[in-house]
Amino acid sequence: MTNKSVTKDGNPSEMEKIKDESRYLRGSLVESFADPITASIPDADTKLLKFHGSYMQDDRDIRQERKQQKLEPAYQFMVRVRLPGGVATPEQWLVMDDLANRYGNGTLKLTTRQTFQMHGILKWNMKKSIQAMDSVLMDSLAACGDVNRNVMCNANPYQSDIHAEVHGWARKLSDDLLPRTRAYHEIWLDEEKVLDRKEEEIEPMYGPHYLPRKFKIGVAVPPSNDVDIYSQDLGFIAILEDGKLQGFNVAVGGGMGMTHGDTSTYPQLSRIIGFCSPEQIVDVAEKIITIQRDYGNRSERKNARFKYTIDRRGLDWVRNELHSRLGYELEESRSYHFDHNGDRYGWVKGDGKWHLTLFIQNGRIVDLEDYQIMTGLREIAKVHTGDFRLTPNQNLIIANVSEEKKAEIDELVAAYGLTDGKQNSALRRNSMACVAFPTCGLAMAEAERYLPSLIDKIEEIVDEAGLREEEIVIRMSGCPNSCSRPTLGEIAFIGKAPGKYNMYMGAGFVGDRLSKLYKENIGEEEILASLKPILFNYAKEKEENEHFGDYVIRAGYVEAVRSGLDFHS
Repeated sequence: MTNKSVTKDGNPSEMEKIKDESRYLRGSLVESFADPITASIPDADTKLLKFHGSYMQDDRDIRQERKQQKLEPAYQFMVRVRLPGGVATPEQWLVMDDLANRYGNGTLKLTTRQTFQMHGILKWNMKKSIQAMDSVLMDSLAACGDVNRNVMCNANPYQSDIHAEVHGWARKLSDDLLPRTRAYHEIWLDEEKVLDRKEEEIEPMYGPHYLPRKFKIGVAVPPSNDVDIYSQDLGFIAILEDGKLQGFNVAVGGGMGMTHGDTSTYPQLSRIIGFCSPEQIVDVAEKIITIQRDYGNRSERKNARFKYTIDRRGLDWVRNELHSRLGYELEESRSYHFDHNGDRYGWVKGDGKWHLTLFIQNGRIVDLEDYQIMTGLREIAKVHTGDFRLTPNQNLIIANVSEEKKAEIDELVAAYGLTDGKQNSALRRNSMACVAFPTCGLAMAEAERYLPSLIDKIEEIVDEAGLREEEIVIRMSGCPNSCSRPTLGEIAFIGKAPGKYNMYMGAGFVGDRLSKLYKENIGEEEILASLKPILFNYAKEKEENEHFGDYVIRAGYVEAVRSGLDFHS
């Protein structure tokens, strides 16, 4: 099946011209950040800044008020860290905590791609923030932009031996696929420029125009699909035999973003094209990226992701092109099985160490009156001798805790009201939302600030129906860019306007099937009225071990969607 509505390549987009003239991502960023007249930077530089791991934003809550006062918007910057597989040291945690309170808005966001986001940084504090991160071996290079972004990896608290090996490959992918330009180091870290740099500088993999759009890689270790492997442009599924890593199945062409009202855009699931050995993983990734570099749509950015390249040309073409560039062929894919894509909360033990998974609602690290999570985690970081793992579901694992340290950390967890979330409904424990208002410029509706209160009301229905411990994946995104991967939610909401959402249902519990539009442009009253009879019917009619997403398809509420090409049909 082909998607005839995908836009054909035409003249290069404005972004392609900006990259072409950027001198390998330098632009006029140095001059713009030195300008004391405004707290903003010019539009072209905001686009280049993404390659350096940052977005310019403003506080939309006070935008109108500032306009009435004839003030420019409250411009600020978000910085996203490159943190392969979400693993951070206690020292790195403490630096991020300090920066958030010194230069940010007093909070940290744990993202759906296993990294830190820090919001509210003023222009004059950007360089100091990035240099502080560098002092503990963290950077924000390529955390955004038209390049390979933060490489995700299964958090694996109960398979620590395998996690260490697989995480090593994820880190190698992240490091080896970085842009080679020295722009980041010159602008933020005061690296001395080399004379005649323009003549000698090249990007051996990306080229001077980098990729047509962002590119995302994830590494999954069955039976856990916590990285939502089918949502990735490129996914590697670890194949284990007798507890040893044999290699990876290679999956290509996933992606969640779309545009409301444009059927040429759609979410898509990746598809498996073969198997590679661990030693081949970087070579395979690099060659796949060069295929997207050469054949991705550079005219229409909304049709520029790798999923559209594959759907235009076909999976066989991509496989053959990959084999030609590799000089060898992938092996036949191997069998595997996923049984969940969530987190396992509480303490678990593996390889003689303890691991504590804490529930962090929507990934926001902030002190509240009765929930001192930021302070509590700061105190834990001061005594912790293991590491922290940011999960793909925006939660946190205090990992590799020694027997001697476990009691001390338990005391701190209790003292500051931290929680593993087990007192919450299973629905809340399986919830996820993007940032949306007030900082995201793309948001059409609330997400992070609204989903908890919506779940409060859905929980009343769930409790009445006897489904409190029924695992149901629920997700909300403030816009169809879908950072919270909503179309992989069994119940999902995508913002259309303030207080209005498209409601989707029917995704696979393990992340292997897309959800389907059920109702369009509805508010809270209709959301609750729609869900109540469905949840009650599910409680009465569900078969043994039948997940909600499977039930709503069997009961005829929505049709199954196994390909993005059928998403709008």
